[in-house]
Amino acid sequence: MKKTRILSTGLALATLGLISWGFKGHKAVATIAQKHLNASVAYVASAYLKGEQMEDVSTWADENRDPKTAPWHYINLPLGLTRDAFVKAVQESDNNVYTAILKTEATLKDANASTDAKNEAMKYLIHLVGDAHQPMHVSRKEDKGGNTIQLRFENKGTNLHSLWDSKLIDKEGLSQEDIVSRYDVATPTEIKKWQSDGPIEWLWESYQITTELYANAKPGQNIDDLYYQRYISVVRKRIDQAGIRLAGELNRLLAGQKVKPTVNNVTSAMTSAIPAVVKLEDVKNSIGKSVVVTGKVFSSRDIGSMILVNLGAAYPNQLLTIALKGKAKEFGSQLENKTLTVEGEVIDYKGKPEIIITDPTKIKF
Repeated sequence: MKKTRILSTGLALATLGLISWGFKGHKAVATIAQKHLNASVAYVASAYLKGEQMEDVSTWADENRDPKTAPWHYINLPLGLTRDAFVKAVQESDNNVYTAILKTEATLKDANASTDAKNEAMKYLIHLVGDAHQPMHVSRKEDKGGNTIQLRFENKGTNLHSLWDSKLIDKEGLSQEDIVSRYDVATPTEIKKWQSDGPIEWLWESYQITTELYANAKPGQNIDDLYYQRYISVVRKRIDQAGIRLAGELNRLLAGQKVKPTVNNVTSAMTSAIPAVVKLEDVKNSIGKSVVVTGKVFSSRDIGSMILVNLGAAYPNQLLTIALKGKAKEFGSQLENKTLTVEGEVIDYKGKPEIIITDPTKIKF
């Protein structure tokens, strides 16, 4: 399955480990940002995302990990840097969350960039602004961003990175809607200040927090309620800051940009392609093409951000993986032993064909 494959890949473990901010955290960042977009910018953003919601694409950069862009999610720096030394180290570095944010923003500003390029840049930026505000993504290479610092929390083993990705958030027991309501509390003065800061400042804030976290986490330590009470407010603020700043960046980058009118929440340019009907055993030969394909469900797994469905055989021998996202996840309880017909673009995920479905009308039983 997709998340299992990511976590079992040596490259992923060596670089980042668990998904940054987790599913709930990234969705909260995107939802907060959406609430603070200017109306005209929200229209442009929707067009570039081809009708998908910001919250629905907020974990795309983790789910569609490319080895070439895996380093984009973090930056490794030694502890003990002064502000000036930190800024110099970041500005002289390459292929990390800082340079990736600059790259995606440049694409969004480029009047000559294609719609597909802007779609990808949007999805990366939504995710990477969240990453920059997760303290353990501005951390040390030698412990893989805290992944090798083993701890105990809620009577279970974990590590420092995972603790900050999702464990502290999960302990609150809040719904996605309640998380956004409780976290999105910035005052107008705070919003103005936070949106005036650039990526260097976001990373410096994370670096300062990380310095404290390393000092307060010892291998084998039991993370008690005192630790939780001390740092859950930091988690809330970092997610709120990420959402507010993401909105600020998009309001600045997309202001005044013109886009084609949309039809049924999908750009009119996307409606012209007529999908080809292909056999399940031949779908591997249709990478990059829109197809209609039918197959029997052999296994499925809900990983939170999506439901992964294996057609033709059980994982890892499936002939095709269907990733149900957004509203399409509503079919999750109806999948066992069913035969599905789906319509969508075939992509390659580590040598296996895959179709991502967000529109419920693109899947039939």
